[in-house]
Amino acid sequence: MKLGQILEGVDHEELLGDKEKEISGVAYDSRMVNPGYLFVALRGQREDGHRYIRSALERGATAVVAEEIQAIPEGVARVRVADSRRALSKIAVQFYGNPCKGLTVIGITGTNGKTTASFLLESILRASGKSPGVLGTIDYRFAGKAHPAPVTTPESLDTMRLAREMADAGATHLIMEVSSHALDQGRTLDCPFKVAVFTNLSRDHLDYHQSMDAYFQAKSRLFTTLPEAGGADGPTAVINLDDPMGQALLAMTKAQALTYGFKKSCQLRASSLQTDRAGLRFRLQTPSGVRNIRSALLGDFNAYNIMAAAAAATALGVSLDAVVEGVEALHRVPGRLEPVKNSAGLAVVVDYAHTPDALLKALEALRTHVAGRIITVFGCGGDRDRGKRFDMGLIAGRESDLVFITSDNPRNEDPSFIVEEAERGVIEAGLEKMKWASHGRLKKGFYFTEVDRREAIRKAVRLARKEDLVLIAGKGHEDYQIIGNEKKHFSDQEEAAWAAENRA
Repeated sequence: MKLGQILEGVDHEELLGDKEKEISGVAYDSRMVNPGYLFVALRGQREDGHRYIRSALERGATAVVAEEIQAIPEGVARVRVADSRRALSKIAVQFYGNPCKGLTVIGITGTNGKTTASFLLESILRASGKSPGVLGTIDYRFAGKAHPAPVTTPESLDTMRLAREMADAGATHLIMEVSSHALDQGRTLDCPFKVAVFTNLSRDHLDYHQSMDAYFQAKSRLFTTLPEAGGADGPTAVINLDDPMGQALLAMTKAQALTYGFKKSCQLRASSLQTDRAGLRFRLQTPSGVRNIRSALLGDFNAYNIMAAAAAATALGVSLDAVVEGVEALHRVPGRLEPVKNSAGLAVVVDYAHTPDALLKALEALRTHVAGRIITVFGCGGDRDRGKRFDMGLIAGRESDLVFITSDNPRNEDPSFIVEEAERGVIEAGLEKMKWASHGRLKKGFYFTEVDRREAIRKAVRLARKEDLVLIAGKGHEDYQIIGNEKKHFSDQEEAAWAAENRA
């Protein structure tokens, strides 16, 4: 594609060079540049792409889009823009031929529930005869193929590339988990969302956003940027009205809204909720009718995720029969209250809960189904919001009978220091520290510290009896652990299964 074509729709302040130059590819990472590429220099939180322009040129870039172009040599097409990220988004749409034009795009945002809601909506759309693709925390998947997800919401260039692959493979819908980072950085500005879903808001990512207000403002952009309601063909904001921030979002969006929750004022609501170890059941009332819902998903909070997906489907005109069929067809979501199969007959559950609210919901959901003790293994990520470590320790201590504080992804922090910060919350909850050598037959009210996550899991499983339940929280579907700058294979599911089969 010619450079001039790629730049259509891009607000540029200066262009020096040949607009007729043929561009063979686009990259924002200099390591991905090949001869004939256009390189877009982005400013990031830790790195500035302008520092890598020379590297991109050495790899064969023949054109550069940047906010500063003074140092770029002649002979290279140079395009100066005010905002490289905004420019990249427009460039991506042009280069990949506006792939979302043939897709119905749904965005799901919120602190918790995005992944489960996306799995549910995917299952519902399939039940209705559609072919959805998904970009989310666990993976990017479509047409029977799945790619590991390095981030929840890809950069705009990657989103449009994947959308093009989906459209070419016959996808009809694109379901996106939309993170607060992506919204803050403008990665989804040119995604034409037909439906935007809000699940909930609680503390997370304050290392990046610094305050809950800034975090909410980032999330709200998915709704404030929706076009004004324009009849049946206009976009729809699907909002959890039971969440304290739901009402604020409802007032902020110009789009038509569809609310959900347990409140009678909600347009789509659940009633008569029942939960047990087999899943949950409730009555779903919608603008299209009423149905009884059965789901194999554990935890009463999943009623909200089901309502979110059902409301999105309703906004898309999907039948209630397909909603029921799709919900019943989904039996598990990787790393979300996922039971670990073992021949020892032990109840071991792995969950992605890495925020105080998610951990509380997981423990509350499990408590009613456990005759014995809840033994919780949890840690907190390094180089992330330190303020939630105490809160997670407090919740683990209050809602569990025995606790193991361990490592999550310590990254570049000292794991022992992270454990100590979480330990303060466990102590505040009234639990007493115990050395492993003297654990005996503990009933409840004690905690252990074990920096080695593998050892913590093995010890927790070794303590468990058949009437107990072990919750391993924090990493969920992740099959790695980040220590320093190294990513090592580590699966909570694998470790828990081994521990159950080989306990002394």
